[in-house]
Amino acid sequence: MLADLGERSGDIALQCSETAGFLGELNRRIQNDARRLGELQSNMDALAVSQNESVLAAQELSLTARRAAKIVAEGHDAITLSLGQVTKLIENVTGLEGHLRRFLDVIETVGGISDELGAIARQTRLLGVNAAIEAARGGEATQGFAVVADEIRRLAGQAGESAASVGDKLGQLDRDARQLIGGVEANIASGRDAGSHIDTLRATMAEIASLVTQFGDRSDSIVTCTDEADGDVAALRQGLSLFSRSSAESAGRVDMVRGQLEQLEGMANAMLNRAAHGGHITRNSRYIALAEEGALEVMALIEQALERRELDLDRLFDTVYRPVPGSEPVQYENGFTAFADQHVRPLLDRRTAQDAAIVGCCLVDMNGYLPTHISARSQPQRPGQQRWNMENARNRQIFMDSQTRSALDGEGDFFLFTYRQDLGEDRYRALRSVFIPLVIRGRRWGLYEVGYLI
Repeated sequence: MLADLGERSGDIALQCSETAGFLGELNRRIQNDARRLGELQSNMDALAVSQNESVLAAQELSLTARRAAKIVAEGHDAITLSLGQVTKLIENVTGLEGHLRRFLDVIETVGGISDELGAIARQTRLLGVNAAIEAARGGEATQGFAVVADEIRRLAGQAGESAASVGDKLGQLDRDARQLIGGVEANIASGRDAGSHIDTLRATMAEIASLVTQFGDRSDSIVTCTDEADGDVAALRQGLSLFSRSSAESAGRVDMVRGQLEQLEGMANAMLNRAAHGGHITRNSRYIALAEEGALEVMALIEQALERRELDLDRLFDTVYRPVPGSEPVQYENGFTAFADQHVRPLLDRRTAQDAAIVGCCLVDMNGYLPTHISARSQPQRPGQQRWNMENARNRQIFMDSQTRSALDGEGDFFLFTYRQDLGEDRYRALRSVFIPLVIRGRRWGLYEVGYLI
């Protein structure tokens, strides 16, 4: 009955160990998720700051759009008025062409009259000359007519001079008028070009006003979207905060449950160990006996080495663990390592081969240090292959779990525990181990362990 109870306790301990392992892995994942969640919250905080800046920028953009629309509207009205005045001015300028051409016609008409007056003056002067000649022929009887003939000739000369002067002035006026008409024609051509540009400018101003209106509408839409996004970001931040607190609480509860399971595991292991000491034959009895034999052989081997001075107590109990450079996971060496590799490892290989269920025999000092291991677990590490190293290069490492600690601190001839063997990268294997205390010259060195599959 006691043996059966012990076995059932061992099964419970195994189940508790496996469950505690799952919970430990779950807790690590929750903690990793919590860390990532913390990073996400930091990113969300930064996003919230950027979102606030976006809201302010969108509001400023909307305000700027309204100001621009007002300025463009005012400018459009002013430009429209100015363009209207310019258009009228151009129309007035283009209207001058007809007036100037009519003025040229008048000048030409007056010039023709002036030419006719000049011709009349010349004919009159010739008539006066003829009259003077005839008066001279008539003697005293025609002296009065001679005076009139002289006066006619003088007046004809004055009329000719006046006609010539008027002709010169009309010529100068004609030249000035034609030069003015040339400039006006150039201005008229520029005015027509300006008129087409004015029409284009009107169309452009209308397009600008339309674009500004669209810009204002889009700005209002941006403000609406940023306001909605700001609310979504705030809601998301709140949700992340609640989820973060929930994750922390879940991790705490999982850790609490794992602790309770480990306590239950410890209690079950204590019952298993107590049952193993009851004197009844169980499936564990063979491995307990093999462990006791192996421990005696190891202690005898070390005692003989001390006698032959192949080893001394300082090297045997050396606790200065020197890290092996480049090892991953970290391996250590101390004064006992070389002796253990050379003399103890063959013993461990031979003892491991005694039963197919045995996965390995090893030594563990009071700090959890394994100076050596079986050859299959003492291979040279492979750089960058931590997982492989964890399984195949377990020697020279330090391992400590609650079962090993209990066996190291406990008093007894042996300890039988069920536990999870750490294989690295959150991988474990359920084992049952027999721990035999190793005492060298009255001083406890550590444990001899035999791990086997159930």
